[in-house]
Amino acid sequence: MIQETLITTVNTKGVPHIAPMGVSVQDQQIVILPFKPALTLDNLLETKSAVVNYCDDVRIFAGCLTGRRDWPLLPAERVKGSYLADTLAHAELTLERIEDDAVRPKLFCKAIHTVNHKPFQGFNRAQYSVLEAAILISRLGRLQWEKIETELNYLRIGLEKTGGDREWQAWGWLMEAVEQHRQRGGF
Repeated sequence: MIQETLITTVNTKGVPHIAPMGVSVQDQQIVILPFKPALTLDNLLETKSAVVNYCDDVRIFAGCLTGRRDWPLLPAERVKGSYLADTLAHAELTLERIEDDAVRPKLFCKAIHTVNHKPFQGFNRAQYSVLEAAILISRLGRLQWEKIETELNYLRIGLEKTGGDREWQAWGWLMEAVEQHRQRGGF
């Protein structure tokens, strides 16, 4: 099972980076699977630490994919790094081992500190729609336009039925990214 999360890392100078990323749990380890090249990968290899953020504000997912990375952060307690101020929970991780791959290495991490900040109230269909659209947008260079268009049209139904201001804002950012990609001749 893959969980859609936000990974925060820092480089050796302490500069933070936030990235949406699917993680999985295998044998009590959190496995992070970044595509190469990735700043998350570089930072994790440099510092041997990361923080996984479990968040329900889909604007952060969409924002990170569309160049909006200025989200409030708080210092991690046990690793070099930070966590999102608006996260429901976070786990501070240390890197234990790597299975290298030319495209997508597997980084096996151990959670050494976990904190629950507030309860999860559940996702509505609009939040799901934005998350799925964000995943599509992250693959603009790899997927056919027809697939993206078909899925976005379907996802928009859930957004229209249940979306609030946050979801509509996030959706707008993602649609701007699609339009910019099209204008650059991406489709």
